[in-house]
Amino acid sequence: MTRVFVLNGPNLRRLGIREPDKYGTTTFHDLAGLCRDTGRGLGLAVEVRQTDDEAEMIRWVHEAADERVPVVLNPAAFTHYSYALRDALAQLTAPLIEVHITNPAAREEFRHTSVVAGVATGTIAGFGTMSYVLALQAVAELAAEGS
Repeated sequence: MTRVFVLNGPNLRRLGIREPDKYGTTTFHDLAGLCRDTGRGLGLAVEVRQTDDEAEMIRWVHEAADERVPVVLNPAAFTHYSYALRDALAQLTAPLIEVHITNPAAREEFRHTSVVAGVATGTIAGFGTMSYVLALQAVAELAAEGS
């Protein structure tokens, strides 16, 4: 099984109670289960993590880089300003899929810029928690192509 990190940035542990009109009522626990179940069905061993701490996120990305682990990343607010995270992500050699529950381009102006997108294999946004399912499907396809 291909190991995959699903990494989530600030405030995502508050899914289900944080702005449900934008992010829905699915909890982070439910999202983690969806990712693990989807991964299992695709032959992926999915590890779901969340942090509000930029330094911890960067440590996880370094771990993924060192171990050549594909990453599905919802950088949340880090998307728009974390050059330190972007530089860490640039070290990945396995696929990196940037995901967003909402469509940042359809929201406030400050959300329109992603410093992560330029180093990502691809970006999936605006499909709610289905964005994660689509990202895991992309990782599985890319892993199969690389076999």
